[in-house]
Amino acid sequence: MSRPGAGYKTSMGIGTSIILIAVGAILRFAVTLNTKNVNWHIVGDVLIAVGVVGLVVSLIWAAMVTRRSNSQTTTVVER
Repeated sequence: MSRPGAGYKTSMGIGTSIILIAVGAILRFAVTLNTKNVNWHIVGDVLIAVGVVGLVVSLIWAAMVTRRSNSQTTTVVER
């Protein structure tokens, strides 16, 4: 069984975060749905917040993985 690389997981995190932000923005700003038990604007706000937090965490994780992989492949030659 093959295991996906670190870049795959980072891309999925960034993509999922962008989708959450987009869906949240649609619910917050474009939907005029009135229901008795659910405030859809608040649901949109929560999705935007979760998406932003996920995007920040994914970008930090990507920077850490990139920095770690670059330091392992660097060859130092002394003269």
